[in-house]
Amino acid sequence: MQSLSNSPRVDIENFLNSGFSVRAHLAHHLKLTLEQVDQRLPEGKDDLAAMHPGAFQPDQATEFYESTVGTGHLFELAAWHLSSSDYIADTLRLQEDFARGVVLDFGGGIGTHALAAAALKSVDRVHFVDLNPQNRAFVWSRAVALGLEQKISVHRDLGDLNGQRFDTIVCLDVLEHLPDPSDQLLQFYNLMNSDGRALLNWYFFKGYNDEYPFHFDDPNLVDSFFQTLQTHFLEVFHPLLITTRVYRPLDNNSSS
Repeated sequence: MQSLSNSPRVDIENFLNSGFSVRAHLAHHLKLTLEQVDQRLPEGKDDLAAMHPGAFQPDQATEFYESTVGTGHLFELAAWHLSSSDYIADTLRLQEDFARGVVLDFGGGIGTHALAAAALKSVDRVHFVDLNPQNRAFVWSRAVALGLEQKISVHRDLGDLNGQRFDTIVCLDVLEHLPDPSDQLLQFYNLMNSDGRALLNWYFFKGYNDEYPFHFDDPNLVDSFFQTLQTHFLEVFHPLLITTRVYRPLDNNSSS
C-alpha cells in the first residue's frame, strides 16, 4: 500500500490510479481477497438501494445511516469514488487550494478527502465525522495504513469535539441526506473561524425515476437551505467547473 506523505500538494495520480489504495484497504479491513472486493464493488449501489425503506421520514435518516447500511455503504462509496475519479480529483484539487489549519470532514464516508487533507503540510489536524461506525473504523484503518494516524481523529458527531473550532470545513455529498440541512449550515457557521472556508455541495433531487431515494427534496426544505446559506455565507470564487463551492462566513464574530 502506497503511503501519503505530508506535502504542499495532493497526490492526484495516486488517487486516479487507485483511489488511495481503496481496494486493498477494503480487502485488508474486511478480511477479503481482492477478487472478492472486485466482485462486490459493482453491486454496491444496488445492494444499498435494496436496504432503503422507501420514502424517508426525517426521524429515520440517522438510524438508517448509523445502523442499517453496515458495510454496504463502504462498497457503494468505494465504487462511486473509483468510477467518478476525475470529478473527485477536482474536488481534491479544490481542497488543496483552501484547506489549512484544523479541518472538519463532515459525513466523510470512506475518508478520501480526510486522508488527502491530512497529507497536506498546510493542515494541522483533521477531524473526520460520520454516523456509520463501519465508515469510522475503515477510515481509521486507512489512516494507519497510510501513515496519517497522527493527524486524524474519527468521531460519530460534532458533540464529540467539545466545541472545537475549524479553519476548514468539508461537507461533500451529505447535505441532501439530512432532514434539516439548514440547521447543519448554522452549526458549521457557529464553529468556523472568522477567516475560515467551507467546501460544500448538495443535490436536493430524488431523480426523475426515484434513482436517488436517499435524498431529501421538499421545496420548503430547499428554500430554507438557500435562505440560510445566503444569509450566513459569501461564496468565494474558484475556477474549477465542478458542483463543489467554497464559502466564507459573513459577519462571523468567532476568533481565528
